[in-house]
Amino acid sequence: MTHDIPRTAIIGGGAIGQEILAQLGSADALDRVACVLERPRNLARTREVAAGRFPVTGELSELLAAKPQIVVECAGHSAVAAHGAAILAAGIDLIIAATGCLADPGLAARLVTASRDGGRLLIPSGAVAGIDGLLAARASLASVTYQSAKPPVAWRGTPAETLIDLSTVTAPTVFFEGSAREAALSYPQNANVGVTIALAGIGFDRTRVELVADPQLQDPLGIIEADGALGKFRFEILAYAAPGNPKTSRLTAYSLLLALRSGWAFSAADALAETGA
Repeated sequence: MTHDIPRTAIIGGGAIGQEILAQLGSADALDRVACVLERPRNLARTREVAAGRFPVTGELSELLAAKPQIVVECAGHSAVAAHGAAILAAGIDLIIAATGCLADPGLAARLVTASRDGGRLLIPSGAVAGIDGLLAARASLASVTYQSAKPPVAWRGTPAETLIDLSTVTAPTVFFEGSAREAALSYPQNANVGVTIALAGIGFDRTRVELVADPQLQDPLGIIEADGALGKFRFEILAYAAPGNPKTSRLTAYSLLLALRSGWAFSAADALAETGA
């Protein structure tokens, strides 16, 4: 696997970043890690994880100086907003886990502009299956719905707390119904998958999203339903939560590793243009 991984920088040493590093370590591929860019408050923790095996920095300039071929973002919307355009403008490909940031038209436009003569802005499959089918059928699709159900604890710290009492939910409860754009902007830590589905399919404003608090679940359950001239599609994915972060599916890290190893990701610029986002 070592030779399949390009020289890579990682933004974020949280649950997803640690999983990626652990898998690269088990494959003796940590020599492919150019550096990890971390928030100042987390530098000591991530340097302890690194144990001298790869550089950890709090400065974007040091990431760029490390000359990675590709950067993997796994630190959230703010990281993409802060660093994405500069990385792309430097001619470096960028794979983003926080795809929900693309629901912000201004940020999406800046990133696409930076990628025109720079690196590619890439979207991985994320914590779901069936993205390849949606991409293939995109032009024929009439409707796409995504339901994201998670245990109540996964919705703490989000607007869901103002809509339902998460501590007393006894049955699956839908607390949000709207477009993929609305879901991403209101629930940035939870709705990245909805944006990935929207960009693979019929766009932010036509893709419908339901968010559900389900006390019967311990891990995130996603259901994609699509209908079009080529047929009906239904994908149901129970992806186990990342250790220590119930808002994130562990599968997300492996989708980023897949993108690194085999290039399985699709162009955000093309998707935004083709879906009219």
